[in-house]
Amino acid sequence: MSSPSAVHLHVHSEYSLLDGAANIKALAKRAAEFGQPALGLTDHGVMNGAVELYKACKAEGIKPIMGCEIYLVDDHTNRNRTSPGTRVERNHLTLLAANETGYRNLVQLSSAGFLEGLHRSKPSLDMEQLATHGEGIIALTGCLASRFCQRLTDDRPDEARAHIDDLRQVFGGDNVYFEVQKNGLAIQDKANEGIVKIAREVGGTLVGTGDVHYLTRDDYHHHTALLCVQTKSTLAAPKMTFETNEFYLKSSEEMARDFAEWPEAVAATLEIADRCNVEIDLGGQLIPRFLPDGEDEHAYLRARVEEGLRARYGDPIPAEARERAEYELGVIDGMGFNAYFLIVWDFVKWAKENGIAVGPGRGSAAGSIIAFALRITDVDPLRYDLLFERFLNPERVSMPDIDIDFSVRGRERVMQYVVGKYGRESVAQIITFGRMFPRAATRDAARVLGHEYGIGDRLAKLIPDPIMGRPPSFDDCLQVGEPLRAEYDKDPTAKSIIDVAKGLEGIVRNNSIHAAAVVIAGMPLTDVVPLQLADANETDADGNKVYRQVTQFSMKPVEELGLLKMDFLGLRNLDVIEDALDIIARSTGERPDMAKLPLDDEKTYEMLARGDSVGVFQFESEGMQEALRKVKPTEFDDLVALVALYRPGAMEQIPTYARGKRNPDLVSIPDERLEPIIGPTYGVILYQEQAMSISKELAGFTGAQADDLRKAIGKKNRAAMAQLEPLFREGCAKNGTLSLVSITEEISAAMYSAQ
Repeated sequence: MSSPSAVHLHVHSEYSLLDGAANIKALAKRAAEFGQPALGLTDHGVMNGAVELYKACKAEGIKPIMGCEIYLVDDHTNRNRTSPGTRVERNHLTLLAANETGYRNLVQLSSAGFLEGLHRSKPSLDMEQLATHGEGIIALTGCLASRFCQRLTDDRPDEARAHIDDLRQVFGGDNVYFEVQKNGLAIQDKANEGIVKIAREVGGTLVGTGDVHYLTRDDYHHHTALLCVQTKSTLAAPKMTFETNEFYLKSSEEMARDFAEWPEAVAATLEIADRCNVEIDLGGQLIPRFLPDGEDEHAYLRARVEEGLRARYGDPIPAEARERAEYELGVIDGMGFNAYFLIVWDFVKWAKENGIAVGPGRGSAAGSIIAFALRITDVDPLRYDLLFERFLNPERVSMPDIDIDFSVRGRERVMQYVVGKYGRESVAQIITFGRMFPRAATRDAARVLGHEYGIGDRLAKLIPDPIMGRPPSFDDCLQVGEPLRAEYDKDPTAKSIIDVAKGLEGIVRNNSIHAAAVVIAGMPLTDVVPLQLADANETDADGNKVYRQVTQFSMKPVEELGLLKMDFLGLRNLDVIEDALDIIARSTGERPDMAKLPLDDEKTYEMLARGDSVGVFQFESEGMQEALRKVKPTEFDDLVALVALYRPGAMEQIPTYARGKRNPDLVSIPDERLEPIIGPTYGVILYQEQAMSISKELAGFTGAQADDLRKAIGKKNRAAMAQLEPLFREGCAKNGTLSLVSITEEISAAMYSAQ
């Protein structure tokens, strides 16, 4: 007869930084393979992986159980601490969300652990806070680091019993389970005796957990190396290690064997899993209102756009501009983004009115005439044939993404304006996670093996540079013919280092603050997303570390929750320009208006054609200087083209573009219908807008379909491409352009280089 199923309720992922070695998707996949109906996640003090767990479990057809292993202290305010030198006891306690109320309370608790705790980098909570936010939460008494177990192993059973009374008073007797573990440690066996005794006395229920820290039994040594990275020690002399190899995700059969003495402890895992039912609403919109309730934001936006169009294009407004604006306003209103544009308009307007340099616009937002009219961007999409659908796809609701460049000196002032307007409780920066990719993993592996820095550094330098921001994997680097493979095959030391490094590859190493991303909500953020504090790599006037409030979820989960995410980018070149304008003003008494500077100054193009571009944003590298000398730009469009050309893959087209510019008669366009699209770039496909226009012209795609094609090619999504191909060919056949289908290969190449 097969053993009954079990559910893991005490699990640490890689978000238990440098202590958990398991990837959440891999955990969910393995639990599903074991036939386990659910999976819990209880990282140390944080809920960083909650959305990731939710999605991974749903994809595997099992139930996600959101939890957190909190740090319990006597007094989170420190008001009762007897002396400054007294060590604060911080004990573990396992908490699980039973329902939506419990999940919201867990979010509040995880946030409070940082924002109200004793130490900004060490979250801590006390019983008073647990009582305030205890509804809907199931508590497990915890591992060996829990207060319950520590009192038992210290032979203080009365204090252990008193602690249980406190927990049952906070959470309710039915919501406190007595957590037993079987990990091969003698101290755990001692704790288990006391746990079972007290559970029997009070009529409590035992529950068996594995305190999972890594995926499989074979990952034990990788996890040991990870602990050495955390403690800055070596495998030969580790400062911290797990004495037994029992902390992996076990099968239900293994769990049944471990807890054969208390079969009810396994049954309780299913009972708890059945009680835990939380749904996270993804794909919605949580954009805050800009105007008070009851006021018409669409009408207000339309009025501001009308003013802006007259200022940009004159009165009367040209028919083309009005038609484009009406179309965009309709899409924006239909997608529910009126407030979004007003919020961005407001803080950009404030920045400009307060002397903060703002960039002219970057990315897909430059394709919006509404953004141009509101002076969020200063690039005319009509003049440069920029497509709105690349920014907003009316057939697929996704959050807009407007990246704004501010001077580095002014960026913080803009952020403080936003905090003041919407409230500190509703604004935060977004966390980001650094992972151990091959170079960093190799250096870490060499160190934990006790080698000098130079040995690991030499091997790390054999790993190629990232391509388009994507680091190569060890699988890539160890292909036959690669330099790292040669060292791996011939040098036993190199092999041992790389073998350890492979076990660390991809694991989260640290967290930090995203360089630009800011989230703005219409309610306290802790209603929907947990917060924490992150080291800002700054010090205050007293020399103390500065910590900033960040979301515990990284950018993608924040967007999936429907929260408004903005990118406030600090661009040093804007500071340089401002300083130059100040110098000119002091020297001449006049300050030039950057918006009125001509784009056809011959001396400027002569300078750039010589490659004299040091200090010019995006044109100062040696490679770009050489490209300038080849192309010899004479107009602004050439500079735009060079920025697009100077990317991996697209660089190969620089000579073709330069040749076409020197002698346009050499340019061959395969069909006159493509002339207005690729003629201006001498037959070279440079821009995503060109790829979209080609699909519209050849296959009759709508703007939204063209954007879908752009995304599919750019992300190398073969499934999406296969879905669109019949539609593309059908459209080409109807339009008499089937013979030009091969142009899609060029589109694909162009799109790859444009990513």
